[in-house]
Amino acid sequence: MRVDLFDFALPQELIALRPAVPRDSARLLHLEGDDTRDLIVRDLPSLLAPGDCLVFNDTRVIPAQLEGRRGEAKIGATLHKREGLRDWRAFVKNAKRLREGDQILFGGGVTAIASARAPDGSLLLHFEGEEPVEILLERAGTMPLPPYIAARRPVDERDQEDYQTMFAREKGAVAAPTAALHFTPDLMTALSDRGILHETLTLHVGAGTFLPVKAEDTQDHQMHAEWGRIDAATADRLNAVRAKGGRVIAVGTTSLRLLESAAGEDDVIRPFEGDTAIFITPGYRFKAIDGLMTNFHLPKSTLFMLVSALMGRERMQAAYAHAIGEGYRFYSYGDSSLLVR
Repeated sequence: MRVDLFDFALPQELIALRPAVPRDSARLLHLEGDDTRDLIVRDLPSLLAPGDCLVFNDTRVIPAQLEGRRGEAKIGATLHKREGLRDWRAFVKNAKRLREGDQILFGGGVTAIASARAPDGSLLLHFEGEEPVEILLERAGTMPLPPYIAARRPVDERDQEDYQTMFAREKGAVAAPTAALHFTPDLMTALSDRGILHETLTLHVGAGTFLPVKAEDTQDHQMHAEWGRIDAATADRLNAVRAKGGRVIAVGTTSLRLLESAAGEDDVIRPFEGDTAIFITPGYRFKAIDGLMTNFHLPKSTLFMLVSALMGRERMQAAYAHAIGEGYRFYSYGDSSLLVR
């Protein structure tokens, strides 16, 4: 499909620079069938039925933004995907100043050697020393806020908490699974009291999630791979939910993409561990999920294509026009939507 079919105009003032306080006070656009309702996230328990199951991504964002030098040249690196015990693939600013084998000096005495360049322009960085890379990043890195936020204000201490979900446990993401930022302990208690279940999986979100689609046709776009895992017990419980008539609701496009990667053509979710580069566009047949809770996405992005696949492109264009008209806040720190097939 033509990528420009997924374009829309977004006023810059609707890009959220801070999350709602409290988190579950954010607005929620509910789409189910032909129904469109303006609610808040705290209304979620009333929109789901006992026996439904929310699926969260428990990945934890690491301080993956690094600033350093190679001689007199400034080098900026955003880690993208782990490829070994000490190796990370990264998108690098000023990469033309680096050759294979060059040493980059980051803060706190952290150094890395630039290695192979991939076709997408990313570099492989090998971190030197014996300390775990996670410790080095805590010393030298900062929280990798999305570029549409970082371009408008600096990262600060509030972001250390604001850009992690309450489920964050498994270190490895360089972007937050932002749909789950809206959840609070009080909301989880209300959901449990309603008889709504929840499960977790792990997908380490990569920086590729923010890259624009440069192709003119979706068939020419190459997705970046991300590592994920669903264990056998979780897969069994999710299959049991649907067998009993409950709905599986993915919280975030990251959860959805991993669930769909793990599901077979028989609609059964199986254990999964490894890379996924699934690209979901209109015409895709969903096998694992019945709905999605997600924030509002960028024009012409793979994520807007995904929600268009779920609900229909014209339906989502109309929904986004409604959200813009009503002043919903967009992107990572913005408001939410509940999309039910």
